Amino acid sequence: MNATRVFVARLAGCTVFDPAGDRVGKVRDVLVVYRKNDPPSVVGLIVEIPGKRRVFVSINRVTSIGSGQIITTGLINVRRYEQRGGEVRVIAELLGRKVVFNDGSGEATIEDVAIKEGTEADWAISQLFVRRPKTSPSPFVKGVTTFTTWAEVHEKATKGQAQSAEHLIATYSDLKPADLANTLLDLPRERMFEVAGELPDDRLADVLEEMPESDQVGILTSLGDARAADVLDQMQPDDAADLIAQLPEERGEQLLDLMEPEEAEDVRFLLSYAPDTAGGLMTTEPIIVSADATVAEGLARIRRHDLAPALGAAICVTLPPYEAPTGRFLGMVHFQRMLRYPPHERLGTLLDAGLDPVTADTSAAEVSRILASYDLVSVPVVDENYRLVGVVTIDDVLDYLLPDDWRSHDGNDDVRRRAAARSELRTGSIPLPGAQRTTRGPQ
Repeated sequence: MNATRVFVARLAGCTVFDPAGDRVGKVRDVLVVYRKNDPPSVVGLIVEIPGKRRVFVSINRVTSIGSGQIITTGLINVRRYEQRGGEVRVIAELLGRKVVFNDGSGEATIEDVAIKEGTEADWAISQLFVRRPKTSPSPFVKGVTTFTTWAEVHEKATKGQAQSAEHLIATYSDLKPADLANTLLDLPRERMFEVAGELPDDRLADVLEEMPESDQVGILTSLGDARAADVLDQMQPDDAADLIAQLPEERGEQLLDLMEPEEAEDVRFLLSYAPDTAGGLMTTEPIIVSADATVAEGLARIRRHDLAPALGAAICVTLPPYEAPTGRFLGMVHFQRMLRYPPHERLGTLLDAGLDPVTADTSAAEVSRILASYDLVSVPVVDENYRLVGVVTIDDVLDYLLPDDWRSHDGNDDVRRRAAARSELRTGSIPLPGAQRTTRGPQ
């Protein structure tokens, strides 16, 4: 996506196209969320599709903005958009607001907002186009206009103006998901549900992944079915599967039916494995390429800002197709090894010949021993036909092996307990906490 500055007022009415060039709809507004110390972040567009229905299009689905048109990936949820706490519509709500200059030079009115893409494919407000009050009584004279940054002004507090939701979300914007999860857990239960309901879908998904299962279920239950399905769409498939497995079967099926078909398919696939197996721990979204892909292509895939570090430690090489379940698994190439070769080197020549994949029914204890014995960050998982179905990463195993209350533990573990755990790991008698959980589906 280009990194040029785009003025929001000029986006209104712009046509949105899918990758094939078919018209999707027209832009009606841009959504932002406030942050504590940084300019508001752009989360998506409100697009009017045929039938006068207004839907939300995540900014991550936009591949190009310019020349009076917008190109998307084509994946659009046609569920009617409903504004949530913390979301601010730029055209409908931000334009026309009063701001005060921090240098004491007076106030101004926001007439337009410029957004710009950052270094990590995230969009944020880069400038404000504001107009100062006019200094002449003449009806033909207007106030002076100027450009300013978000840091140079602050919004003028207007009595009765409802901005508490935005500012509440902004207070928590700098927290990492794990820290935000702990912050929410410290709130009274009803207040926790209220704040969780105001978080954007992707932010709430990240937070839920860091919470104990009982609290995950509580928050998801407090949401409506449509909102809950949207949040599950944003979660990693393995985390979404773990959460749905804790719900009553009928409720879980309802949510799966409401999820995006591709996301629901991955979750159903994971639900078919027992939770104490490689299939139950794995993620179905590793980096997968062909043997002819080059080191340059592999490094480009790893640079994705939304990729978890554990998944970026190695690349899987398979025969086509390149989405799990893939064609025959050929091997893995570690990130560190790619750095030792020129950009044009083919990844098929850099496979780790000493790394054998595990099968989906391999026990969690065996997977943990393999990761520990060979100093690995991830291990590939194949089916009976040697097709890659996913990878188990070290964080998946740690999350499974640690006690259920590890997130709230004070860290003062007894040394003898840790020594006993190491001994049990060596002997293969690990008392896996997950062994107490109910199997998610057919074995």
